[in-house]
Amino acid sequence: MSEQSENPGAKRRRLRRRNSSLLILAAGMLVFGLAAGSLYYALRPVTLAIAVGPTGSEDVKLIQGFAQVFTHDGSSVRLKPVTTQGSAESIALFTANKVDLAVVRGDLDLPASAESVAILRKNVVVLWAPSGAKGKRRSAKIKSIDDLAGHKVGVVGSTQANVTLLRVILTESGVNPDKVAVSQFAVNKIADLARDPSLDAYMTVGPLDSKVTAEAITATAAARGEPVFLPIDVSEAIAQKHPRYESEEIAGSIFSSSPARPEDKVETVSVNHLIIAQHALSEATVGALDRQLFTLRLQVARDLPAAAKIEKPDTDKDAALPAHQGAAAYIDGTERTFLEKYSDYIWGGILLLSGLGSAGAWLRHYVKRDEREHYITHRDNLLTLISQVRGAETPEQLAAMQGDADALLREALDCYDDGAIEEGDLSVIGLTLEQFHHAVSDRRAVINGDKPGLPRMRAG
Repeated sequence: MSEQSENPGAKRRRLRRRNSSLLILAAGMLVFGLAAGSLYYALRPVTLAIAVGPTGSEDVKLIQGFAQVFTHDGSSVRLKPVTTQGSAESIALFTANKVDLAVVRGDLDLPASAESVAILRKNVVVLWAPSGAKGKRRSAKIKSIDDLAGHKVGVVGSTQANVTLLRVILTESGVNPDKVAVSQFAVNKIADLARDPSLDAYMTVGPLDSKVTAEAITATAAARGEPVFLPIDVSEAIAQKHPRYESEEIAGSIFSSSPARPEDKVETVSVNHLIIAQHALSEATVGALDRQLFTLRLQVARDLPAAAKIEKPDTDKDAALPAHQGAAAYIDGTERTFLEKYSDYIWGGILLLSGLGSAGAWLRHYVKRDEREHYITHRDNLLTLISQVRGAETPEQLAAMQGDADALLREALDCYDDGAIEEGDLSVIGLTLEQFHHAVSDRRAVINGDKPGLPRMRAG
């Protein structure tokens, strides 16, 4: 049948069905696109900005090393180093929420939002005094911290945190810090430190294998005689009163074995140098970061040995600097599984889909309400035809009624194809049509003068 001779109603229905199919296709593509976008969003790498400084320091090299390995391994968490002039600028950027992470000393003034992720190293206090002029045998003027009153200490490092730590040590040791003069030297001024005759003792704060500490001890020993290491006998008390400091021991001969420096173990204090994270940072992200740090540290340590010293932070709730919840979950083995993390979202999605399905069904019936009304009209018209068949006088009238019945059936089938009626509704039409055909057969027999046969069974 050509389009010109096609029934206008059938043509409209065909166009409507085609449009509905296109609409369903578009909706399917939209759902697929949303699902693909959500999957990409969930699996995309997270890049965290980390403030670290100063330029050229071991900290910068270490963070850059981890950043490169994370990128090379395709890790889920990446690092973007933001180089600063030092801890003060790093903390300022962190406090202003311009970075997600920062490398800082644990005894600095940190914002309340700071939580620990990992300990990069322990900075140990080393205090010593010269034994006397090189080549001369005489007793050192300073043999303990108590002897520092009225003398001058040369502190390696330009950060004020070292001076603050020295004052804490003096105070807890019973020495008035105001009676001890302090002169600070940059790490590249070790030679000046060793040559300064006004200094009576020296102090460094750094890892035990620090080149700066080793060079300072060697230089002062060469200029003013073998060092006398000063124990901090109150290290436990300092750790109790100032939780961000810890009691440590310096092992004998750790700086030199010949001669032994020191000759025996020395009690001291340490402060952690660590990575801090914003409290608001995702638990899953920080947990993944910690997993990467401790899994890949040995790989990074091939080029940067300091990476092997990274330690896990204290996860106790009463720790001086609390561990981030994500780090604590990784360390304590309490990380939630995928289903535990997203079960609420999954069930919510199922309920949402169920609700959307119900709403879609209602909307479909609402949109198709006119066609369903047409179906009811067709069914009633078919019942009316059954009554009219019994009054037909000629075969031509019966044929016309059969044509009308065929048209009604076609309309009902179109309604079914459009989704306006269900299969049960179509069965009702079939039963009504069967009754119509029985009525036509009986009436045709009467018109033709045939003897009626056995009564046909009719559905009630």
